[in-house]
Amino acid sequence: MPPRLIVALDYPSAPPALALVEQLKDSCSWFKVGLELYLAEGNPIVQELRHRGFSVFLDLKLHDIPNTVAGAIRSVGSDPATSPQLLTLHAAGGPAMLAAAQSALYGLPDPPQLLAVTILTSMDASQLTAVGLSRSPAAQVDLLAKMGFEAGIRGFVCSPQEVAALRALTGPAGVLVTPGIRPAAAESPNQKDDQKRIATPAQALHQGASYLVVGRPITHSPHPAQAAEAILKEMAEAL
Repeated sequence: MPPRLIVALDYPSAPPALALVEQLKDSCSWFKVGLELYLAEGNPIVQELRHRGFSVFLDLKLHDIPNTVAGAIRSVGSDPATSPQLLTLHAAGGPAMLAAAQSALYGLPDPPQLLAVTILTSMDASQLTAVGLSRSPAAQVDLLAKMGFEAGIRGFVCSPQEVAALRALTGPAGVLVTPGIRPAAAESPNQKDDQKRIATPAQALHQGASYLVVGRPITHSPHPAQAAEAILKEMAEAL
């Protein structure tokens, strides 16, 4: 599967999100709808993107008791017009939740690829310690990814630093989505925002990422289309 760029539509409403989509329609085919936009607009924003021919990464990071998560997945995936291609849930929900989530896909007309989120890219070792986890980020990612894999999950969200290890776990068929991507030209402390574990597009691709998620380097650019094309060029050169 060739690597793809996913542009994060981190907006509070549909109009600015769709305005960006219009600017990027000639170069980008994947867009991420996160919690902020989804809570504001619901399924219609997913339906609109799919109607326009785009692929959708619905980043809801589901995390609840197994029955509730399974029901949420059936709700999201019941209508092919509004079902995303990729859907996230937290691996920290545990083996029973992950297994219930995977089972919920059966019978759906157009089921999404589930992606288990391991450790948020905004968290480093100090953040893990603050919530009572003594393992390093890499060790915690390894634990959660193996748990997900045993439950039947074959897609994961992870930082660029853990991509190689997860690629070894999943093999070439695994779907690895990597946020925390910053173009080489933007590598400076004030460009990291709240992301802690970041990498350039080339670094992430070389480690085995399937999809790269980019938000602010594109959405905060005065020229989003040019910014996206520059990242796509970096990706092409890395290959």
